[in-house]
Amino acid sequence: MPFAIKTPILIFLILFNFLPLALCASQVPCYFIFGDSGVDNGNNNKLTTNAKVNYLPYGIDFPQGPTGRFSNGRNIADIIGELLGFDSYIPPFATAQGTKNIIKGVNYGSGGAGIRSETGEKLGDRISIDKQLINHNHTISHIAKLLGNESSTKQHLNKCLYYFVIGSNDYIFNYYQPQYYTTSDTYTTKEYATVLIQQYSQQLKTIYHYGARKVAVSGVGPIGCTPLELARGTNGNLCVDYMNEAVDLFNDKLKHLVNELNNNLDGAKFLYVSALDSDPSFFLNLGK
Repeated sequence: MPFAIKTPILIFLILFNFLPLALCASQVPCYFIFGDSGVDNGNNNKLTTNAKVNYLPYGIDFPQGPTGRFSNGRNIADIIGELLGFDSYIPPFATAQGTKNIIKGVNYGSGGAGIRSETGEKLGDRISIDKQLINHNHTISHIAKLLGNESSTKQHLNKCLYYFVIGSNDYIFNYYQPQYYTTSDTYTTKEYATVLIQQYSQQLKTIYHYGARKVAVSGVGPIGCTPLELARGTNGNLCVDYMNEAVDLFNDKLKHLVNELNNNLDGAKFLYVSALDSDPSFFLNLGK
């Protein structure tokens, strides 16, 4: 059974699973981030999209102000980078491509992105996971030029941490928008989870073949408890239960996928990270 933890204690993922010598000076030399608005730090700024937040009050608590992060301050990818010991935040692909900074990592995250390429298209431009992987391949080519040979590049990439936060938009801005997308007419929630996992599996295998060996994948949080979905109505419940039940199906399959990848890919260390429990009482506790 794959190891699973909750996001608030993600440091343990790093310290006890990816960094056995973390109490010494050793750490990962590079850190690559893939995903959606949960980790986007500026890649959408110059895109034509409604999923863009490079203005106040976003970034009000961030030293550099609004940067394109979908938060008031740091996002989870930033915090992990600090815990890993990086002396600066991992830059977005939009500004890092072609620079020497890529040797330490790149953030490819894009608000509105999904596992499926059409996800979020009604929001405007966004960078799907497939496109993020293409961008990463370009980065690898530049790293190879910096390091001078393919062997050194492979060794470098094998030591990096790769972090994926993706899947929520495939529900919020796809499956549960039947006025724009046909997925809910085509698939039951169980079938849709299977289809998503099949595509995600290929994407994670791609990053493995690109040299990734230490990969953390985040589960989808309880989207039925977000303000956007609560506006649909909850029938007297705390959250939109059928949405949380749908993503639970996805998360269960993702855990099995992680186990499968670890068993079948030589040298791979994939870890499943639980975003948040789908127990609505968690959100009540936030206000205490």
